[in-house]
Amino acid sequence: MLYSAQHMNISKNDLGFLLPGVGLFLVGILTQSLGHGAATARLAGEVVRWAGIAGLAVYGVRRRSLTPWIFIAMVAGAEIGFDAPVFAGSLRVFSDIFLRMIKTIVAPLILATLVTGIAGHGDLKGVGRIGVKSLIYFEVLTTLALVIGLVAINISKAGVGLSLPAAAGAAEAIQKVAPLHWDDFLLHIFPENIAKSIAEGQILQVAVFGVFFGIALACLSEEKRGPVLRLCESLSEVMFKFTNVVMYFAPIGVGAAMAFTVGHLGLGVLVNLGKLLLTLYAALIAFAVLVMLPVALIAGVPVRRFLRAVAEPATIAFATAASEAALPRAMESMEALGVPRRILAFVIPAGYSFNLDGSTLYLALASIFVAQAAGIHMSWGEQLLMMGTLILTSKGVAGVPRATLVVLLATAATFRLPTEPIFVILGIDALMDMGRTMVNVVGNCLASVVVARWEGEFGVEPISEVVLEGMAD
Repeated sequence: MLYSAQHMNISKNDLGFLLPGVGLFLVGILTQSLGHGAATARLAGEVVRWAGIAGLAVYGVRRRSLTPWIFIAMVAGAEIGFDAPVFAGSLRVFSDIFLRMIKTIVAPLILATLVTGIAGHGDLKGVGRIGVKSLIYFEVLTTLALVIGLVAINISKAGVGLSLPAAAGAAEAIQKVAPLHWDDFLLHIFPENIAKSIAEGQILQVAVFGVFFGIALACLSEEKRGPVLRLCESLSEVMFKFTNVVMYFAPIGVGAAMAFTVGHLGLGVLVNLGKLLLTLYAALIAFAVLVMLPVALIAGVPVRRFLRAVAEPATIAFATAASEAALPRAMESMEALGVPRRILAFVIPAGYSFNLDGSTLYLALASIFVAQAAGIHMSWGEQLLMMGTLILTSKGVAGVPRATLVVLLATAATFRLPTEPIFVILGIDALMDMGRTMVNVVGNCLASVVVARWEGEFGVEPISEVVLEGMAD
């Protein structure tokens, strides 16, 4: 794609600002760390790091693209959170504004694109075929994610020897969580009021309504179907345009989210529970290299173009720890890459409940961590039984608020594990959530490309001008 080449074409003059900026930022970190907390070293480190950020800002101005600015905003936000944590806490309002604007896009975008994709082509057998292929793909990938999480925690043994008292605030949070049962999740999939589902941002409920509405519309005559179909087509174009406008605020929202996270938790938390964090991130990287990359190569996915296309939504997901924040841009990026809108409209919303690879990997890792921290030895047979349980229970992760915690607690109760070690995980959950959310988004984007290749429809449909316009910004 031309837009991909334009985004990645970095001239030598641009590198003249990028490399010194990165270098100065790293020198600033070393200056402060070698100063052992001395006031002079701290001040010198801050000055050098901000000089590096200024160099990165010049690079961003020269590039005139949103993607570099989002990365730069993440770095600047982390620096603000570290240097002025109190001030950083007040910046959360800007990240909340960005998230609210994005959430207004998600439901109408999914509804309009799903209805258009199903009713516009009238191929109901094709929709069913895409659904079956998607669910098979989701099940295989999430099972592999569970296996990698299980192996990673058994190698690192991050929970061994760790036993901390429960915090009162965390105890109150856990007590408020209701148990999650499979029938509750199944019932939760189906909307009782579409307006309520849209207002609450229940993506899967909106998608289910969209599927049935699209099927019903496809069964009507052209005379009756035409006006509604044209309305949905126009609505989807408007929502993509809306996404383009809101994305101009993305660097501010992402930077504010990063500033609040670092200012609220502090960088010290990385040291306190670094082993657990490193285990999770190493497992996520292993999943990307050992599972996602081979799947992409086998399916014939253009890996370099895919990585360029997914960079922006992945960055947004990492900084905000909210999959919804990245969804509109992810759909736009994948359509610009060549995935037909009707496939996107089904695969990505369904993936938000059935293909959360990062979350399922985290659940496997966290469950064994709880047992290790409690000093309970689990045989491989018991661990595999736990993984089998998680294969079923993890499907509700996106359907219910705080569902990751709910599933973790339900697993602990099922296998008679203590809940105290879960308080330890809650202390750094925000940092862990950033990584697993990014993998969730990348995994769903990859799923859409794989299914499109599987259907033989990748890159065959013309791309909307509104989408291309958004990618060119």
